[in-house]
Amino acid sequence: METTGLSSGFWPALGAGDRDKLTALAVRHSYRRGDVLCREGDRAGAVLLLLTGHVRITNVTPDGREVVIGVRVAGDVVGELAAIDGGPRSATVEALDDVGALVLPATRFAALCRREPAISWALLLVLADRLRDVGRQWLDLGGGAITRRVAAQLMQLAVQHGVRNGTDIDITVPGTQAELAMTAAISRESWARVTRELRRRGVISTGRGQVRIHRFEELRRLAR
Repeated sequence: METTGLSSGFWPALGAGDRDKLTALAVRHSYRRGDVLCREGDRAGAVLLLLTGHVRITNVTPDGREVVIGVRVAGDVVGELAAIDGGPRSATVEALDDVGALVLPATRFAALCRREPAISWALLLVLADRLRDVGRQWLDLGGGAITRRVAAQLMQLAVQHGVRNGTDIDITVPGTQAELAMTAAISRESWARVTRELRRRGVISTGRGQVRIHRFEELRRLAR
């Protein structure tokens, strides 16, 4: 499935001059599906600006399960928090399809943010938007973390298995509802509740072993 392009996120919020400043410090890199761009717990070495493709954001639970907690798309910045505060990576980032990115050393990115207020402001807008989305999810569906996990899981399935059907995306679901809920590290009841609400809002429709996504952009918003 093709990316929808640089329509939102950090990169589109920048002016041409600031993009040039970032590009001058970066190396363009390509990743194939399944490649790990950064790993949870590692020290920050680089910040990535996604130009094409989709990546999934995962955490490992205390009992060792990998949980998809979000999806990032073209235009997004990845690894910025660890670059800002010098802490370890808070999550693992893996390519869902072919990904193109600009890779900047974390120290240079942090220094550029301190020196260039417009870049810092664009980054602040991204972080504010993500916080606002989490709050909106809590209000809309009664549980931001659970909603984001289900939306991210559906996004991942759409990227890896989705087939375009006009303006919709059809997915043959590789597993039962219980298995999908287990993968998302939530209860089957929670998974069913979120998908039921997504159906009510017209974001998706479901059938036996099938999911049809009607409002991909809304699902993307919930997954970020």
